[in-house]
Amino acid sequence: MPNMPHRTIHLFRKGLRLHDNPTLLAALESSEVVYPVYILDRKFLMSAMNMGTLRWHFLLQSLEDLQRNLTKLGSCLLVIQGEYESVLRDRVKKWNITQVTLDAEIEPFYKEMERTIQALGGEMGFDVLSLMGHTLYDIRRILDMNGGTPPLTYKRFLHILSVLGDPDMPVRNLIAEDFQRCKPPPELCLAEDYRVPLPEDLEIPRESQSPWRGGETEGLQRLEQHLKNQGWIANFTKPRTIPNSLLPSTTGLSPYFSLGCLSVRRFFYRLSNIYAQSKNHSLPPVSLQGQLLWREFFYTVASATPNFTRMAGNPICLQINWYQDAERLYKWRMAQTGFPWIDAIMTQLHQEGWIHHLARHAVACFLTRGDLWISWEEGMKVFEEMLLDADYSINAGNWMWLSASAFFHQYTRIFCPVRFGKRTDPEGQYIRKYLPVLTNFPSKYIYEPWTAPEEAQKQAGCIIGQDYPLPMVNHKEASDRNLQLMKQVREEQYGTAQLTRDDMDDPMEMGLKHELSEENPKKGKRARNREQT
Repeated sequence: MPNMPHRTIHLFRKGLRLHDNPTLLAALESSEVVYPVYILDRKFLMSAMNMGTLRWHFLLQSLEDLQRNLTKLGSCLLVIQGEYESVLRDRVKKWNITQVTLDAEIEPFYKEMERTIQALGGEMGFDVLSLMGHTLYDIRRILDMNGGTPPLTYKRFLHILSVLGDPDMPVRNLIAEDFQRCKPPPELCLAEDYRVPLPEDLEIPRESQSPWRGGETEGLQRLEQHLKNQGWIANFTKPRTIPNSLLPSTTGLSPYFSLGCLSVRRFFYRLSNIYAQSKNHSLPPVSLQGQLLWREFFYTVASATPNFTRMAGNPICLQINWYQDAERLYKWRMAQTGFPWIDAIMTQLHQEGWIHHLARHAVACFLTRGDLWISWEEGMKVFEEMLLDADYSINAGNWMWLSASAFFHQYTRIFCPVRFGKRTDPEGQYIRKYLPVLTNFPSKYIYEPWTAPEEAQKQAGCIIGQDYPLPMVNHKEASDRNLQLMKQVREEQYGTAQLTRDDMDDPMEMGLKHELSEENPKKGKRARNREQT
């Protein structure tokens, strides 16, 4: 006898989309009624993810968009504020629920939530179904193929993927007929109690300068916009992007992947089709598909590494005696370092919730091993609060990488907070946009305004040390000292450093090396190795 159809709550967490949503599809196919629910558990969201204002706006916009898209298909999104366990307990009883469906996630806080829901199901008598939808592969399969542990180098990771073959294809799109026979009662959809709250309902400041608008609709439009120009996509190579582009110059999709408004599998297979039709395209790891595989790599390692977002108790991370310096950390966070390029980047982060990947490299290196010798965990927390694409696995993975605490081993390469920006944007247009106080400085001084004669500062209407800070460190002295400290750490903790050591270069680094060797063809190898980018 066939099973009785379920009465189901589909619980949205990430995965705020209708396309390529395997868990929601399974719910619709197995149920006589499906209640699409988002539990707005503010306490959980704040403790688990430390969400800043711009991220709250992006989330609420994404929920509004999901609500509109569900309404078009004859259903609706029921947003319920409260603590998720008590909300679920109440609604399961009220609606006679026999099944709860939700996407499987890898973050410890989401895993714990799923375990709580499983236990609740055992107690109250409902089934729990969870499927992977946020990654290209089921991460658990990658771990199984590697003997139950995560592959710690990208090379090993790619080898396992080559054995696994291509990711699963995206599941079919949902249509009105899917919802036809399992709509929630119409009076619920109309109830004021279940609407998406406004920012002011949550006491979130209204002002939001971010050019990014949340939601599946916007994410899909951006994707199509980029895929229109197939020649451009096929010729995409990460190092060619310029950090000082005033608008996002890579794909501009990361915030949509982060919240699951956009499916990575959809993107992967659209790219595959384009690559198949194109003769000259870059191959992983620098191609767009390669960027998705790096994301997958960090997800895999994070899913099975204890304390992945901390240094202490993290088996793959170098244990470094970073400086504790609240005043210096504050200056970095608030764009008051006295290095215009670094401060412009941090200002853009505050205002828009997004910065270019090379800009992220620059400010992360400055905070950690380059200049301030402050822990990557502090920088990770700031990014987590402010970046629209903040992501448990990728954020921590990148910060360990950029501080040379794991994954990255060419620690002698240090970004110069003056030269690197100057090379990509010699006129300083980016600085003028984000630091208007420096707008009138001549280009030759704008990256180092403290070197401008007093007369030039007066003419620019900005006295360094009064209207804009003096540099907080001497970059040459600080970076030389920090390099020696890092060398010592790596010698003392050689075993830990080797765990994530790979003989494949970071694609970004390869690009920089290529540019540097073109710029300085006569430099000896030793000089180039210590080159400050």
